[in-house]
Amino acid sequence: MLTFEAEIIEWRGPPPYLFAPVPDELVGEVHYAAREASYGWGMVPVTAQIGGTEFTTSLFRRGDTYVLPIKVAVQRAEGVGLGDRVAAVLRIGRRRG
Repeated sequence: MLTFEAEIIEWRGPPPYLFAPVPDELVGEVHYAAREASYGWGMVPVTAQIGGTEFTTSLFRRGDTYVLPIKVAVQRAEGVGLGDRVAAVLRIGRRRG
């Protein structure tokens, strides 16, 4: 389980456009876990929690780091948006196959 705080950023990649960047000090752990969990294109399946909202998604690779997509339903449930600071808990999943 990984826990971190990050400021929500916007990235005009795939929707939902708002993401929480994984801090540099955790990127190595995610990268290591991705060897078993990734299903391609640098996508890493996770179960995440922000506030009281738990959701499944995948970390996206962005340069030398990963970003956690903040789904619109999570943004609404937790009342967060661009520029807000959030605490996130991640559990990296397993590749299906």
